[in-house]
Parts: sequence; C-alpha cells; structure tokens
Amino acid sequence: MIDSILDRLTRLHPKVIDLSLDRVLRLLDALGNPQEKLPPVIHVAGTNGKGSTVATLRALFEAAGMRAHVYTSPHLVRFAERIRIGGALPSDPELLALLEEVEAANAGHPVTFFEITTAAAFLAFARHPAEVCILETGLGGRLDATNVVERPALTVITPIAMDHESFLGGRIEAIAAEKAGIMKRGIACVVARQGRKAAKVLEARSTELGVPLIKEGEDFFARTNADGGLVYRGPSVEWNLPAPALAGAFQYRNTALALASIERLSRTAPVPAFPDFPQGALGPGIRSVEWPARLQRLTKGPLVDLLPEGWELWLDGGHNPHAAEAVAQHARTWRDKPLMGVFGILSTKDVDGYLEPLAARFHTLRTVAIPGEAATLPAEDGAAAAIRHFCLDAKPSPSVEAAMAELIAAGTGPARILICGSLYLAGTVLSGNS
Repeated sequence: MIDSILDRLTRLHPKVIDLSLDRVLRLLDALGNPQEKLPPVIHVAGTNGKGSTVATLRALFEAAGMRAHVYTSPHLVRFAERIRIGGALPSDPELLALLEEVEAANAGHPVTFFEITTAAAFLAFARHPAEVCILETGLGGRLDATNVVERPALTVITPIAMDHESFLGGRIEAIAAEKAGIMKRGIACVVARQGRKAAKVLEARSTELGVPLIKEGEDFFARTNADGGLVYRGPSVEWNLPAPALAGAFQYRNTALALASIERLSRTAPVPAFPDFPQGALGPGIRSVEWPARLQRLTKGPLVDLLPEGWELWLDGGHNPHAAEAVAQHARTWRDKPLMGVFGILSTKDVDGYLEPLAARFHTLRTVAIPGEAATLPAEDGAAAAIRHFCLDAKPSPSVEAAMAELIAAGTGPARILICGSLYLAGTVLSGNS
C-alpha cells in the first residue's frame, strides 16, 4: 500500500524537480498551515555534510532527553526514514494515513513528490509534541520546499561545493546564493568554513538581512586532542569530548557545526530556545550518532558473509568531488590493507570530478550500473573513467555481488572493499544486505 501511494504521488507533476514555493504553500494552506505550528526549527542547507550534521544534532538532543522531529532526504531503504516523529519512524499504517490525507487535501493539483511529502512531514510534526524540529533541505535552499518556515530558531549552512548545477547554476557563487536563501532576517546562521567565493556570497546576504553569522574558523573551532578526541571551542565555552562516532576526519567539522548550534541556542538572549541543555549529554550524544552510508563499515549481512577472514566492507554514498576528496583523505589513513572498490554513479553527476581524487587510491576497482536507475552511468563507462584517472585495474561487473567476488578472487591477502559513488547505490546495497 505504501508503494502504491508513493507511486501515485510521483505522478502528480511531470518533473521530478521543479523548484518553486507556490505549490507547496498552496497545499500547506489547504492543510491548515502546519509549518506555523512546529517546535523551534533548525534549518540545515549545504552541499556536503548536511545529513551528518542533522544526525549529530538529533543524537545530541536525544541524549539530553529531548524529543526531536527530523526531516531528511533521500531515504536509503524505506521512505519512512525521511520523517522521524519525536525520535521514532512512523509505522506503515500511520504513514499511509498521513500520505492519504495529504493526497486528498492536494485534490489532484500539480505538485512534486518532494513538495507533497514535505507537506506530509510538517503535518505529522505539527500533531506531535517535541522540543525541536530539524529540517534538511532537499535541493538548494531558496526555493526548496522546506524553506517555508518563516521564523526558524537557527539556520545552518554546511560546506558548499559544486553539485546539481543544472538546477542551482554552474558557478559556485550561484549555488551559494541558493543555499543562502534559507537565511531569515535577524536570525543567526551557523556557517561552516567556505571557499572564498561562497563565503563572499554568504557574507553579503547576511549583511542584507542583518543575520549574525557564527563562522567556523573565526567564532568556533574544532581540533583533535592527543587521544583522538574532539576539542570544541566556541564564543563562550570549551568542551573536551570523545571522537565522533562517524568515521572520517571531516566528521569533526560536522560535529563542530552541531555543537556550535547547540551553544548558540542555549545562550542566545533574551529567550534561549534550549536554556537547560545539559553539557553532560554532549559526550554520549556524539558517541551515539548513526548515519548510514557515510563511510559506514558493514559488519553483518549477506555481503559481509562473502568476505574471507580479515577483510572489511565499507559503504559511502557521497557523489560529488568534494565528498570524494573527503573519502580520499580518510583512505590515506588506511595503510594496513590494500583498498579495493566497487563504484557506481549517476551519469548526471561529475564523474571525472568524483574520480580524480579517489580513483588512484584503489588497488583494484570494479564498476557497476545502479539497479533500477535510468540515469545510471554504464559500468563500462565507469571503468573507462577510472582508468583515465590512473586506476589501471578497473573493469565492469554485472552486479555488486559479482564485483565483490572478483575483488576477493584478485586479492592476495586481507583487503578493504569500499562501495561508493551514489546514495542510490548505497540504498540498494543496504536493502540487499539486510
């Protein structure tokens, strides 16, 4: 039943993406404007690190005993992953009733899938109590369906890089302008360290709207200590905390964004949104973060069962050059075993830009088409692109399972296999490995 209604909702608009706020505002009005009845909202935009930052915020609030509504996209295995109501995923009957109600209120009008499901999330959140609501933008910011909350408690902008150029523009300044569209007059914005061009755009928008910017590298800092833990220093605090649960050096920065958000919301006068946030929850919070397919080590399931003793299987859904650079940086720390890879990506992505920092780090690579995705890059084209970027042992395979079997056969001892290139590929892997 869930699949049937989701299929109907995808057919309400001829385009998958059509950036506008008119349609979602009309639908929300028909639903009684639930976006006006939410708990304090933290709105997160950016190119990379959005999901990890949102997941860290959720873990921190939940460690403090607070209920958090969370809206993210896309989902990896089940649609329900997108809508977390007070800390819990909706049951199938609850989700079905919610989607049917929103479908009826829409009355057949053209609306994109993301717009109508965003409206469904707002309706669910408005009906259930929580202390905070964390919203991740789907694409861009200015015209994203989540950008209808007029007075969020805080906005957050993660690192901005080139991605979705056909929708957001072909220059980093244009993309930054779209992300800056979530800023609201007079409301603080926590900002990750940006490149010069993106930073200039964000500064200009903040000046125009009187937005206080809390900037990484100027107002807050994160570093590692001798034990690998995280030292966070903000405008009024210094916290010595354990290492983030999520792998990768870049997760220290994502964690710092979340901590800067907590600090701002806890101390902003005259009425802090969370005046009693317990500092004792910070360590347990960042140790408990879960965010699948972001440098995730898979430790059980049918794919893991294929591995010989001593082998490891990792999964990452990053799909743009900035994400690939982060993975490549982490791969430099993997010196104890050869790195092998399974790679699949959409043809609409910057394939060469993704492979340039990463391909040469693979000892052996097998490329696959992403099942069920019309826009997938053919496996043969993926292999050719990897060879162009100096991964000389790159060949196409018919499936992830076949690719892993070939890598295992080619190995001379324990190795690390990384499946990468696409969240859609990651979702397929997680679904098949459950």
